[in-house]
Amino acid sequence: MRLSLYQASQRVKAAHARFSLWAVEAEEERVSGLNRFRLFRAEADPTGKMESVLYRQLPQQTATLLNIQPQGSKEAEAFVKAFLKRSMPQKSDEDIQDHLTRKAVVLEHLHMRRRRQKKRKGKGFSAKQRREMKLFDIKPEHQRYEIFVPLHELWEQYIRELCNGLKLEAQPQMIQAKLLKADLHGALITVTKSKCPSYVGITGIVLQEMKHVFKIITREDKMKVIPKLNNVFSLEIDGFISYIYGSKIQFRASERSAKKFKGRGTIDL
Repeated sequence: MRLSLYQASQRVKAAHARFSLWAVEAEEERVSGLNRFRLFRAEADPTGKMESVLYRQLPQQTATLLNIQPQGSKEAEAFVKAFLKRSMPQKSDEDIQDHLTRKAVVLEHLHMRRRRQKKRKGKGFSAKQRREMKLFDIKPEHQRYEIFVPLHELWEQYIRELCNGLKLEAQPQMIQAKLLKADLHGALITVTKSKCPSYVGITGIVLQEMKHVFKIITREDKMKVIPKLNNVFSLEIDGFISYIYGSKIQFRASERSAKKFKGRGTIDL
């Protein structure tokens, strides 16, 4: 629908008239609110006592105690206005007076909200930086089997608590499922089957478990790196022997604890 120039001008005039009416009503409402505020202030303090209390002269005893020269009400009022003028040079005298008359000033029992400062966490080293700094390497003087025997004893205690004491009536499937998710640091493992014959028969305490390898210390005080792939490991504790296929646990220790393993009859190397 097309409008003629005359119809368009009439609509613009009507809109302008409505806007003017709205502006007049808004101004009347503002003036009415200001008058109500002034009436409320007059009713709350009809004698102006609050203002007189604010600007009254300090008692001589208080002035002597504070070592200051007391001022009269006019000097005090002039000082406050001059101070606000210096503090807010961009505001006019009317704005400053409006600020004084409309705002409540809390003189005591003022509780400032403290901003909570977030604790900054220190940036840690990346995995690459840790490898470059050799933080995961065990020093040669510490590569002794007897040093890690207490670690193995702690691991045995941990497994007994995990499996409720390893009782004879316990189900082997349940123990096997818990061992697959257990932390193996400190476990005494033996390679029972392997596609590489040189690995078969190696026994040692697990010092580090990574995604694809075990680092163990043997009774001969030698560090060995045994891959999980194509190897079968055995664990023995309190007469229970469990076999773990390394090819099926190629996860980090933290990932393996949340992994769901399915029981299978036979698994090839």
